[in-house]
Amino acid sequence: MTAQYLTPQQETRPPAAAKPVRWAADTVATMREGARVRLDYSAQSLWRVDRMIEEIRREGPPYAAVESALRGFGAYAGEVIVRQAGAEWWATGGDHWVRTPDGRLWDPIDEARRAYGGHGSLRLLCRDATASL
Repeated sequence: MTAQYLTPQQETRPPAAAKPVRWAADTVATMREGARVRLDYSAQSLWRVDRMIEEIRREGPPYAAVESALRGFGAYAGEVIVRQAGAEWWATGGDHWVRTPDGRLWDPIDEARRAYGGHGSLRLLCRDATASL
């Protein structure tokens, strides 16, 4: 049997965080390398993310072509909320949610999809989720 070593972050993060944290990190790297956009996990950086989603929407690609990018943008927004509010990731049935300390559940990945449809904002979701801090 081999010993398993965990980093301090892995020790404190629930298993539900594994996928969205990776999606968020991949998005940060992709935006830095491909679009030359720096995302720093701040609430202010969500302005840029909302603008990027709007630009993609205006170009009009089919949803299937941007589904993975939207998932990454949503996971990034969720990770911003986790870091700003002391929230945690929850997973149920393949869906990932953020639970803030007040017990409310937020769905940033769905909010990214809604933003692509012209009816959502990751910046406003973060503002609402962290408003009671």
